[in-house]
Amino acid sequence: MALGDRRRLPVALHVASASPAEVRLVEDTLHDRFLADDPPRLIGALAYDSAPLDAALLARWASDLIAPHRANRVRPDTQDGRPLRRSRRRWAVERLFAWLHNSRRLVARWERHVENFLAMLHLACMRILLRHI
Repeated sequence: MALGDRRRLPVALHVASASPAEVRLVEDTLHDRFLADDPPRLIGALAYDSAPLDAALLARWASDLIAPHRANRVRPDTQDGRPLRRSRRRWAVERLFAWLHNSRRLVARWERHVENFLAMLHLACMRILLRHI
């Protein structure tokens, strides 16, 4: 999991196994962020439409979750069209992942241990940050 800011720079990284859903990893990723400031809003994909996650983000970090609603949503809608227009900016995070894929060692997943993979991921993020400073 990775969080990026509006300039497509990495803000937080978290490595976990592939079995848990992304919705369950958002809070752990926020704990592992590089900056001390809480993000005012998080923009996510359709998979992040979760009422418990929305409540947890408001309670703990005072962050607003902007994610399009799923078609099979049982509870009433929590957002109108105005905040959802910001979800079009998700391309910034996709660009961050594209920059991370410039590191062949991350794409091929040569590292067997999580600690080594996370170290290589941090090195790739440092390379991105140094290029933009």
